Amino acid sequence: MSHRLLRTSVAAALTALALSSAASPVTAQDAGRKWKVHDLQRPTPRKVTPAAQVGAAPGDAVVLFDGRSLDGWTSRDGSPAKWVMREGYMQTVPGAGPIVSKQRFGDVQAHVEWATPSPGVGKGQDRGNSGVYFMGLYEIQVLDSYENVTYADGQAASLYGQHPPLVNASRAPGEWQSYDVVFRRPRFDAAGKLVSPARMTIFHNGVLVQDNAELWGPTNWLQTEPYARHDDALPFTLQDHDHPVRFRNFWVRPLPDLPTDERGPREARPALAVPTAVLERYVGTYGTATEKVAVVTRRGGRLFIDPFNHVIPLELVPQSATRFEFLKTAGSVEFVTAAGKPTSVTIKVAGLERTVDKRP
Repeated sequence: MSHRLLRTSVAAALTALALSSAASPVTAQDAGRKWKVHDLQRPTPRKVTPAAQVGAAPGDAVVLFDGRSLDGWTSRDGSPAKWVMREGYMQTVPGAGPIVSKQRFGDVQAHVEWATPSPGVGKGQDRGNSGVYFMGLYEIQVLDSYENVTYADGQAASLYGQHPPLVNASRAPGEWQSYDVVFRRPRFDAAGKLVSPARMTIFHNGVLVQDNAELWGPTNWLQTEPYARHDDALPFTLQDHDHPVRFRNFWVRPLPDLPTDERGPREARPALAVPTAVLERYVGTYGTATEKVAVVTRRGGRLFIDPFNHVIPLELVPQSATRFEFLKTAGSVEFVTAAGKPTSVTIKVAGLERTVDKRP
């Protein structure tokens, strides 16, 4: 990539981050962020190997059911799961009761596929009924909702008894369907008081049906249960509702708590007042005989720079009489002076470093 294309790319990337930089100092919102924009010291995300096919388990997933064994599940009383294995799927046995995962989870990304009996038999809630319970308490309804009328908060992809799905994305009876879920468990303080409720985002067959929906408490039939303090990790439960519903390809990715290193005060920087007369000396255009690289301006006792034809000036914070850091962006600007007058500037930002002279 040429320098010209690189500068253009950086300029475009920087435009959105400085709409208010030229007009205002750090806001309370800015002050609550640990990292400046484009900070090269910011930890990079860990690598996860994606699955070769959409819906398959990625490299860091915990596979709860792969179609080969029920070893990861038990009956509610701890005895072996009494559901049956078929060709790559497990199926409820009416009257056998629910099954419970041996492993426990809290915050997760989850994927599970399911299918109701074909042909469909019954109507309303008595038609291909089951459920996927996160932490054994918070149910996503499984139901044959293809041309089957029932109460809205009890159809497929509802958070049972609480939130109907945004749309009905159901497939016909017998066809495999999928739920892709992001679940955030509830938080409680040391006294057991609810701090934040559970939330779910759900895609049913690839269609968004629950958008960060807040659960009012554990789901239940005919009523809403209040929150009660429970463990941070609990098993999944798959419901037996007396219908031969099938499940396959069930995997989860345990999620960390919402990032905490993204918040908190930034590293303290020394406060330094540079006389206005000194700041005024830096004002001007920097570049080569044929290229304008940066323009430095002053507004009262504040210095700004427009690097790489960024268009919107970025405010600078003095670290010394000649060295400045960007207010909201990771990077620095350092002036070289001779006889008290600037001769050149070195700009370091967004992985770029450029030293150019001050134009007459």
